[in-house]
Amino acid sequence: MSGDTPPLVTPDPWQAWRAATPARLALGRAGAALPTDETLRFGWAHAMARDAIHAALDVPALSAALQALGRPVLQVHSRAPDRATYLRRPDLGRRLDEEDARRIAAHRPGTGAGLCVVVGDGLSSLAVARHAAPLLAALQPRLPSSLRWSPVVIATQARVALADEVGECLGARLAVMLIGERPGLSSPDSLGIYLTHGPRVGCHDAQRNCISNVRPEGLGYEAAAFKLAWLVREALRRGLTGVELRDESDRDAAVDAPAPAGPGIST
Repeated sequence: MSGDTPPLVTPDPWQAWRAATPARLALGRAGAALPTDETLRFGWAHAMARDAIHAALDVPALSAALQALGRPVLQVHSRAPDRATYLRRPDLGRRLDEEDARRIAAHRPGTGAGLCVVVGDGLSSLAVARHAAPLLAALQPRLPSSLRWSPVVIATQARVALADEVGECLGARLAVMLIGERPGLSSPDSLGIYLTHGPRVGCHDAQRNCISNVRPEGLGYEAAAFKLAWLVREALRRGLTGVELRDESDRDAAVDAPAPAGPGIST
């Protein structure tokens, strides 16, 4: 065979781009449809996303991991009695079960707490199971040792705003919600972080700061902990969060920020 003979298989010029991103690029076609391998990959990714939404959180395993960090743990449930109701009624996921609200109020410190951390299953219990404990392990050394924590609260069938009521019951100045984000076709296990100063029932989204896509393939634990610790310190110092607290953690020369492992979003 001479050297001028064309190859039997034409090299794919998009292959190098696909190696750099999980996004679906130049999928090609077979007649009027997608190629079979791409159709199968899409079906697999869709199944992973559905499983992440419907899978139940292993609360005992997560509780053990958090207690291993030296944090006492409380367990609560939203007013959504099951997963089907939770998906149909987001409003019920934003409020505590009434009995749980009374129970955790009994754990309120006499002088209140500076920080209340709530770990909610959200729309991806897989994200919480994988990333909540490693993130808190990276966060703890970055916060002042004098900061008073309430017990870490594990909340099931939870929406973001559930942390407002938990923080109010515990008398916390600041509530941090770690919650499973809505799964995407390339990220079924992405963890979101929401920070609210003066948590109380009725807070709105403009009063929160958000850090998203926390996972090794996105914003790594150390990078996310650095951003969160900066926001916690500034929120307590200034007495506010949300649109009035811009994330300028990268400009803080007093703190040695680890290099991010990937893209993240903060507001």
